[in-house]
Amino acid sequence: MSDGPPYSNRSGIDVHGTGTGTWMVQRTREQLPRPPAQPIVGISPDLAFIHANRTDPALTWIGHSSMLLQIDGVNLLIDPVFSARASPVRFAGPKRHQPPGLSADQLPRIDVVVLSHNHYDHLDRRSMRDVARQTGGPPAFIVPRGTESWFAANLPRAARDARVIGCAWDDVVRWPGRTRELELHFLSVQHWSNRTMLDHNQSLWGSWAIVHPDFRFWYSGDLGYSDEPRDIGARFGSFDVAAIAIGAYEPRWFMQAQHVNPEEAVQVMLDVNAREAIGVHWGTFALTDEPLDQPPRDLAAALTARGLPPDRFRVMRHGETRRFGLPGTPAAVDIP
Repeated sequence: MSDGPPYSNRSGIDVHGTGTGTWMVQRTREQLPRPPAQPIVGISPDLAFIHANRTDPALTWIGHSSMLLQIDGVNLLIDPVFSARASPVRFAGPKRHQPPGLSADQLPRIDVVVLSHNHYDHLDRRSMRDVARQTGGPPAFIVPRGTESWFAANLPRAARDARVIGCAWDDVVRWPGRTRELELHFLSVQHWSNRTMLDHNQSLWGSWAIVHPDFRFWYSGDLGYSDEPRDIGARFGSFDVAAIAIGAYEPRWFMQAQHVNPEEAVQVMLDVNAREAIGVHWGTFALTDEPLDQPPRDLAAALTARGLPPDRFRVMRHGETRRFGLPGTPAAVDIP
């Protein structure tokens, strides 16, 4: 990686949009993506638990890559997108398939917003502004280096109050928990960034290891398969839970360098030594050619082919909370 923009992948693979026109023509001709074969239905969130929880590690899936992670009394909001479209404009672009599992006004007070990269399905202006307007003042925004200028322009109060923390790969941010400190490690994976046609790779992208003495979590961000997850596993030893992207992977000739498919996602889980994994980046915005409900089916087939149990790598419903046991306590449970 160069010290400044434009940034490049440590894998040496340059991910770019060459072939986009060919892909657009192909998917239009073939009328892709097809609609889901089965309805994708969320559930009502357990707001009583979410707002009262100050002790248990828990993950609530809002949709796509948006998650609420709760560890030791700290509420971390990951890649929040609540808008109707993942797009720079409100009238066009990928449309949300169903409402967010948690709306912005249903959130508990957020301590930290964590961002993986600046693509519109991860960084949304209206959503970030909604979170910044929470009662009691904005949270901290821990973001990839190069996106600080976006926050200065779009969330000037948060930027002025030094609530925006830009990170290079391998940077660590420490945050006080209720009992002990959390470490947030920004780690490289193979992907890219842009908001316009003129800012290719002008900001970083990456994954996040969020490490507490009692609970170790890794979020993949968007990634194409490379050696980096294996390096992360070697560096950190293991994770209790990994949230790994499983969607937006077809056609492979165009998407392979930037988005893993479910078979590769299973390998990523093994590479980072995750005890269990949650599939994200699916079922919400129709970004690529596979139907919105295809990733879980392909994930189930990949687990069967590896001889792995289905509960090793699962998907959640929009609005569902998964509560994880601390060391010496019962295993994780789903909260309907």
